[in-house]
Amino acid sequence: MHRPTLVPNEEQSKPSMKSMSPIRHESDHSRRAPLLRRSLLLLGGGVLALSSVGTMFAMRTGGQVTIPTTSADFFEKGTQPQPDPELFDQILTSQNCTFCHSDYGIDVAPYDSWVTSMMGQSANDPVFLAALTIANQDANLAGMLCLRCHAPGAFIGGRTASGTTADFTTEDFDGINCNFCHRVVNPVLGAGSAIAYPTGPANPDNAIIASLVSQNLLPSGAGNARYVLDPQDNRRGPFSDVPQNLHGFSSSNNQVELITSPFHEKSEFCGTCHDVSNPAFSKNAKGQFVLNALGKPHPTDNPADMMPEQRTFSEWSISDFVNGVGYADHRFGGNDPDGVVSSCQDCHMPKVIAGGCVFYQYGEPWFERPDMPQHSFAGSNSWVIRALREQYGPEEADARGLTQERVDAASARNETMIANGSDMTLSQAGENLIVRVTNQTGHKLPTGYPEGRRVWVHVRFLNEKGVVVGEHGAYDALTATLDAESTKVYECRFGMSSAVAKAAKLPAGESFHLVLNNILLKDNRIPPRGVTNAELASIGAPVVGASYADGQYWDDSLFAIPDGATSAVVETYLQTSSREYMEFLRDANVTDTRGQVVHDLYTATGESAPVIMDTATISLVPTLLGDLNGDGAVNAQDIALLLNNWLGSGTGDLNNDGVVDASDLTIMLNAWTG
Repeated sequence: MHRPTLVPNEEQSKPSMKSMSPIRHESDHSRRAPLLRRSLLLLGGGVLALSSVGTMFAMRTGGQVTIPTTSADFFEKGTQPQPDPELFDQILTSQNCTFCHSDYGIDVAPYDSWVTSMMGQSANDPVFLAALTIANQDANLAGMLCLRCHAPGAFIGGRTASGTTADFTTEDFDGINCNFCHRVVNPVLGAGSAIAYPTGPANPDNAIIASLVSQNLLPSGAGNARYVLDPQDNRRGPFSDVPQNLHGFSSSNNQVELITSPFHEKSEFCGTCHDVSNPAFSKNAKGQFVLNALGKPHPTDNPADMMPEQRTFSEWSISDFVNGVGYADHRFGGNDPDGVVSSCQDCHMPKVIAGGCVFYQYGEPWFERPDMPQHSFAGSNSWVIRALREQYGPEEADARGLTQERVDAASARNETMIANGSDMTLSQAGENLIVRVTNQTGHKLPTGYPEGRRVWVHVRFLNEKGVVVGEHGAYDALTATLDAESTKVYECRFGMSSAVAKAAKLPAGESFHLVLNNILLKDNRIPPRGVTNAELASIGAPVVGASYADGQYWDDSLFAIPDGATSAVVETYLQTSSREYMEFLRDANVTDTRGQVVHDLYTATGESAPVIMDTATISLVPTLLGDLNGDGAVNAQDIALLLNNWLGSGTGDLNNDGVVDASDLTIMLNAWTG
């Protein structure tokens, strides 16, 4: 336990489906900076230097240069772009699924809940699009890796080679959609591989994987969107008892087959995208991440050797939840009889009593099932879906499926998910209030994309008249400013080494430049239950700037109780996007207007207002100043406790100056009662 330290262009789209309305996005090519002929060489020990050997750099406002990475630097194995529809069925848009899979319940119809998820809006997310622009500014073609996951239809169609959305068709903004997910093949032969329906084809997975093996393209290791797709439009899902195949024919004029895929209900499926590593960096013998020799794929192709950006799947993979150890309280909903959580889907796609298609609403009993996965993919993004409706306006938003009713339902699901992610308990120890935050998720709290995402503790001490006499972690909603110095903030922060900063002509140290960051500066996020520090380090997600015992999935913070306080009101908050990050997206963008667009949406929709996770109140027992052990007297035992923490912080810091020293000893002696 410790006391918080008190220190202080609209893009040109190709012809598209008439059922989809145009998408307004600014061009990635609206402004071009002068080009300088330079080359970036990797010298010994990871030191970067500039040399005039002909490779192009983009020099921009403020002197920053673009690292001259190539498509090879961001190459990933798995299914490669296949733009020829004669050889590879292209990804169909969600509009092809709405006739049967929508409009029979905003919480149960797959389309209705998917369209307002961040999966459904992955390619339209204005935060992502602004970050994509900056990624390409920082490292040439870096956006190729981002778009592989966020816009798989465009990737498969060969329209992400620029690293931007410049070549997208309207359909490409359909995000991580139905047809894509239900064509994913388990890349690991054996357990969990597809099982054919009695009326379906022989298991096609072996031939698909064998083809990748022959081309040395079979992915190894989770993450970075190294997916394997069926070249034909065969649909995969976890059920083997679908009574009738009503899916017609694929674009190659073959029957769309339904294939049972246990892989689709396993966390490994989610791990395809929810571990992210930067392949432009490699870990050296000292454990430091240095830029690779440019123009080549990653030398080991092992995500463990790449710079870790997020490790949500890996965090789960080392937790007790792998074996279903945790709780059975239906915390995250779902219709499982035991309520045990063991996979990502158990929380983010909880089972509901519903039907898989529209015939369910017509009373056909054989279409109802007790284990229909809700396609809501609820998470901790509290504002972007509302921002998209704001951006499009009611009429266009409705046409895109983002109706007010669906948006409200999605927002409520996300807020419920956030609230269920933690528990909080309060207790008093002498002159200190102890706030314990317990992580009830299957990964770190918070997890995922780290820029600007944070959880914090807000404490208000009240006197007997209800007047606030002390506060920690106050948030000013007018300026979107958190008093982070006075409280505990759970977050992850990255930075750039001096070598990378010198090459890019940017300041070294903490930064939001995701593609350039190669140092983990802080990660005090609460681990999931059952993990060890060694395991966290092994997956590239070590604890930095905090201390957790092996197996500890909670954290305690001590707050000194001010004189006159008779009660305390405490809340924990989660915020999706900090003001600092949103201002970075606005100010660092010198290529297009996406940074300004997203900042305007952020401002118009409440500046990513924090969401309450937990709230509690405690009545405080009056204590003697200096009575550290709470026995009703200030005596030698209290002095011993103070001296044991001499020059430390926390216990014995009677004047709240952040250190236990002679001034605190003087206060204790003046309060001496024997």
